[in-house]
Amino acid sequence: MAHSTGTRIKISRGYPEPGKITRAVEVLNLGGIIAYPTDTTYGIGCSIFEKKAIDRVLQLKGLPADHLMSFICPDLADLPRYAQVENEAYRTMRRLLPGPYTFVLRATPEVPKILQSKRMTVGIRVPDDQVCLAIARGLGKPIISTSTRVGEKRLFDPDEIELHMGHGIDLLLDAGPLERPLSSVVDLTGPYPVVLREGAGDLSWIAN
Repeated sequence: MAHSTGTRIKISRGYPEPGKITRAVEVLNLGGIIAYPTDTTYGIGCSIFEKKAIDRVLQLKGLPADHLMSFICPDLADLPRYAQVENEAYRTMRRLLPGPYTFVLRATPEVPKILQSKRMTVGIRVPDDQVCLAIARGLGKPIISTSTRVGEKRLFDPDEIELHMGHGIDLLLDAGPLERPLSSVVDLTGPYPVVLREGAGDLSWIAN
């Protein structure tokens, strides 16, 4: 998709309109970029298999080519395709997801190299938000999940997102202002969970 000022449409978070979900899926299938609500704040996303779109996301946010971004899976059933999940890690995720967590897991060969760390790990989310889960289900592939941040400024309001990032987004799904902490990031690749970023979501289940 060519760079352009994107379209903005209002969407219900609790009961997202099917036609609007279809529109978002069509944009993603064409290699486009969308801004969408999550259970924390807005995310910027594209299909994980669209290299040019991923490059556009990095450019839009002013990030280096090796910056790691997490991605959204619609449910836990998709995890074995993209991540190696030990039994204990799976039990933890089943208990907490959908929810405001990003879990770091070992990647499978299915995950594009651009989304893997040097340790061959990936960050995976299953947010508690009907809009982004419906989009991922409709697309049939994970979607990039990176925050609407410009420099040090986080953008919580669709008006701000349109003002600062609208030139690089093909579709903005407007669900009203969303201001919550970012997801908590937890590494599950070792023998014990390790908190990499404390954010939204209860972390009392992790021993200090």
